Amino acid sequence: MVYAIVRAGGRQEKVSVGDLVTLDRLPGGEGSTIELPALLLVDGDKVTSAQQELAKVKVTAEVLGNLRGPKISIQKFKNKTGYKKRQGFRADLTRVKITSIA
Repeated sequence: MVYAIVRAGGRQEKVSVGDLVTLDRLPGGEGSTIELPALLLVDGDKVTSAQQELAKVKVTAEVLGNLRGPKISIQKFKNKTGYKKRQGFRADLTRVKITSIA
């Protein structure tokens, strides 16, 4: 089984060919192709982590669409001062499909 660990939006994701992955918002519209930098490549028993060899590895993905994450409620309260604050947040996300690891 071939899989790679890629850097995407400040995090690391384990991906294989055909996987659907939700990442932080990436530039590019629906149907465009992006390339993700590989940090580790596992091809059966062979594990590649050297920077010189990983520079040759290309992990390509197709953008399926942009979406928004679930709403997160943020509430702040300070006792005896009358201070209350309520705020919401929804992350901008991109759904991609991994097309090849070469």
